[in-house]
Amino acid sequence: MALYSEKVMEHFRCPRNVGVIENADGIGEVGNAKCGDIMKMYLKIDNDIITDVKFETFGCGSAIASSSMATELIKGKPVSEALALTNKAVAEALDGLPEVKMHCSVLAEEAIKNAIEDYYAKRKEK
Repeated sequence: MALYSEKVMEHFRCPRNVGVIENADGIGEVGNAKCGDIMKMYLKIDNDIITDVKFETFGCGSAIASSSMATELIKGKPVSEALALTNKAVAEALDGLPEVKMHCSVLAEEAIKNAIEDYYAKRKEK
């Protein structure tokens, strides 16, 4: 049995939504000191809908695949749905991750939630 699913490999080889959004409405950055993975998510939000999402990830294939899949799962969705996204949903959408790599899906969930928190904080400042 292969260590990684075909979906993980596809999102690793051809990640979606890679890059930076200039003047992003929300930015979230997380890292895992144990494995060295760092994830940064950028959100563009209009009328409570995530109209664009990009990421930059420094890490293993599972971290890149988790970032890519997470962006696909929230793009075009209301902020409330993005906030409800769990690491398990990201892992399931990838057809599973090895147990030792589940922390990568947790990072994706946390990066999105941090970006949404940043979005709300910026709105309060205005």
